[in-house]
Amino acid sequence: MVACPCALVISTPVAIVSAIANAARNGVLIKGGIYLEEAGSLSAIAFDKTGTLTKGEPAVTDIIPLNSLSELELLKIAANLEARSEHPLAMAIVRAAEARGLAVEPAGGFSSLPGRGARGEVGGQRVYIGNLRLFEERGISTAPILEHVNRLQEEGKTAMIVGTDQGYLGIIAVADEVRETSRRAVAELKRVGISKTIMLTGDNEATARAMAARVGMDEFRAELLPQDKVSAIQGLLKDYGKVAMVGDGVNDAPALALATVGIAMGGAGTDTALGTADIVLMADDLARLPFTIRLSRAALRIIRQNIAFSLAVKFLAVLAVFPGWLTLWLAILADMGASLLVTLNGMRLFRINPEK
Repeated sequence: MVACPCALVISTPVAIVSAIANAARNGVLIKGGIYLEEAGSLSAIAFDKTGTLTKGEPAVTDIIPLNSLSELELLKIAANLEARSEHPLAMAIVRAAEARGLAVEPAGGFSSLPGRGARGEVGGQRVYIGNLRLFEERGISTAPILEHVNRLQEEGKTAMIVGTDQGYLGIIAVADEVRETSRRAVAELKRVGISKTIMLTGDNEATARAMAARVGMDEFRAELLPQDKVSAIQGLLKDYGKVAMVGDGVNDAPALALATVGIAMGGAGTDTALGTADIVLMADDLARLPFTIRLSRAALRIIRQNIAFSLAVKFLAVLAVFPGWLTLWLAILADMGASLLVTLNGMRLFRINPEK
């Protein structure tokens, strides 16, 4: 009876199962015990911006036509071009055009340019829509629009530049609303012991800086192409050891896979992101993230308590054998009693909730 390691064997599983069950009850899907344990040892968390820190439902805020175009003409050209894109910013332009009663006619020869924008045939000419980098790479001077773009970026908006190989047609500014829980969640993460929070975005530096300040990020990385997010995670792993990545899109999947723990937004997340992630926030509620970290750290603490208690009971029972103090009934009590106590201790994890 003394040699039977029942309490020691169940010390870890009972805590893991209790924690995962509690997480599921509160809208967090944890795909395995190893991910629960890793979440408790994180030192930094990186966040995608669009759809994670923001609602992923951007809206058009400014329409600045150039070259004698009207606002509606510029918006129609942009909407025709973006009609074939699935990017949230593109869909915002299409929605704005439809809301103004414009007939959207998808452009021909559409091609997405990752990290830059898109191009297509509108009205018999090739039209581009995207960021400054797109036009700089085509050898088009950005001087005529730089003042407008800088002003919009300083306001935390994304400037979508519309133009051709001959010049600019205008600028459409789009802004995404920050989730109500983002700033509170970031502040709570710092209280539970996360030393660094980092925002990763494809936006320009000025827009990224404004957004990072709004949500309370420690650092940000701007103007990232999809593959750059992987490089950013590699650097963060080197700097901080264990790093989580929180994202929702197809472009986030490689970074989610590389991070120590990949965390996806359940409602807004793509199938690729959900399949790649180790933990899923089912209600798109970032407030569940600090809860998950607290739950994980509590689970690790209880596992250590259970293992130490189980070993101590067995050690004392073995010592009691030599002077003849250990009877059969005391051995049974020590074995079953320890098993019951570690089980009850593990079930304390059900008492942890997101509101605490």
